Amino acid sequence: MARKKIFQNIVVDPKVRFGKPVIEGTRVPVDLIVAKVGEGMNIEEVMKEFDITRKQVLVTLKYAAKVVANEEIALA
Repeated sequence: MARKKIFQNIVVDPKVRFGKPVIEGTRVPVDLIVAKVGEGMNIEEVMKEFDITRKQVLVTLKYAAKVVANEEIALA
């Protein structure tokens, strides 16, 4: 499998970060950005730490929201 775009500016590639979703053009995993924001880092801090744009931070959050919205949880 080659690199595949799965969302706007989000790609997966088995040769990059074990196939985890990353921001296109970087090796920065989506889950890492979402975790940093969840831990309380503001967008500007995330941008500076990972050398990414505001748009890239926001698209990771948008992608995460889409994934969660489509998640099905089986209740016992």
